[in-house]
Amino acid sequence: MEKKSLFTTRMLVEGAMMIAIATILSFIKVAEMPYGGSVTAGSMVPILVFAYRWGGVRGMFVGMVYGLIQFMIDPYSAHPISVLLDYPVAFGALGTLGFFANRESGLPKIATGIIVAIGLRFVSHFLSGIIFFYMYAPEGMSPVLYSAGYNAFYLVPEMIISFGVFLLLRKPLMQVK
Repeated sequence: MEKKSLFTTRMLVEGAMMIAIATILSFIKVAEMPYGGSVTAGSMVPILVFAYRWGGVRGMFVGMVYGLIQFMIDPYSAHPISVLLDYPVAFGALGTLGFFANRESGLPKIATGIIVAIGLRFVSHFLSGIIFFYMYAPEGMSPVLYSAGYNAFYLVPEMIISFGVFLLLRKPLMQVK
């Protein structure tokens, strides 16, 4: 009996292409935060598309690789664990879309998947913010509120952009085999 691989050559090539496209899109910044995070030209969409096409486990893997590449390009950390939370864990969370939606899914499942995926990315950055970046909160402000506001400031617009671009790509994605 032949053992089936989790990754095929086609899947790996597509994952590498999506990581490359996401990386290029990450350089097109609409707004940039002082301690990391930015609103981009839909840089999360290629990772979301990969997860939509290939599933959650593979999507999380590709998201984690993309997160590590983001760290290599523009490293910012307060602690080794903040590196994990802000890069492979946060971007790996984008792959969770694949647990909610695929080509047969309707718009509600896709919307739920995108909200959960980017919401989990928010949680990862939020935790890193309250644990490792609390010192940047203005005097008298709760680090919890600061981290929530800081991360929402760029992730909410990024989610809206990602959702819009994903909807534009949905029909062509349904036709790809």
